[in-house]
Amino acid sequence: VMDNLSSATEFCLLGFPGSQELQHILFAMFFFFYSVTLLGNMIIITIVCVAPMYFFLSHLSLLEILVTTTLVPMMLRGLLLPGTQTISLTVCVAQLFLYLSSGTTEFAVLGAMAVDRHVAVCNPLGYSIIMNSHTCIWVVIVSWAFGFLSEVWPAYATFQFTFCKSNLLDHFYCDRDQLLQLSCDNTFLAEFILFLMAIFIIIGSLILTIVSYTYIVSTILKIPSASGRKKAFSTGASYFTFVIIGYGSCLFLYVKPKQTQAAEYNRVASLLVSVLNPFIFTLRNDKLKEALRDGVKRCCLLFRD
Repeated sequence: VMDNLSSATEFCLLGFPGSQELQHILFAMFFFFYSVTLLGNMIIITIVCVAPMYFFLSHLSLLEILVTTTLVPMMLRGLLLPGTQTISLTVCVAQLFLYLSSGTTEFAVLGAMAVDRHVAVCNPLGYSIIMNSHTCIWVVIVSWAFGFLSEVWPAYATFQFTFCKSNLLDHFYCDRDQLLQLSCDNTFLAEFILFLMAIFIIIGSLILTIVSYTYIVSTILKIPSASGRKKAFSTGASYFTFVIIGYGSCLFLYVKPKQTQAAEYNRVASLLVSVLNPFIFTLRNDKLKEALRDGVKRCCLLFRD
């Protein structure tokens, strides 16, 4: 326990409980997930150079890399090396800001992708006019600007509190819930504002996604052939899995009036967001497979010429 008049200038991450053997098993598993996620998303970003139709997907892939790289390397280091891991206040601020900003930008891009797919499926003749390159670029610029600018105050406000109860964070990264539990100040107002912001960002993006895909499903059901309907639904299966896990985990983590909760549940939800969901999305991404096929075909044509 720290002096009530002092505030922590560094924190100790407790990481995952368990034996050293368990820690090494977790390290191997999460390292594999992280490697596959990085490789798959880098392939998508590379392929987009020759296949512009994957424009939004490439930005989602870049954000997935940013989210996972902000958290996972530090988590892997903690699993590999025995003992608690120390993180300075400056690194803690940077990590929390990057994680929240890239996550918020991801929700904005997911909403944009839903609208993009809605226009493509429900208004295919007008798609090239409505979703032209100029529109897509501006949508992406606004998404990134909104994501990073909107999280300046939450990150700033979090570190204005005095962390005098302890400097032990029961997590594998600088988690905001755990930080607020260490504060000796009254955090009610800040937590309520963070709750309202989470509703606006997460629920707003979710509503946009639900409405867009309701129209998409309605259009798909009008396809006369059963094989056509099956193909259309199977194409969106990986995306729906990603959306359910991603939105579900973030609703659990952030859309609540009181930001503090049990560390075990927080850790599991954070793992879903930062490790498992990106891995599942990469592994089951039909557009990645299509992009790879298109890329291979183009390379073959280039070599023939």
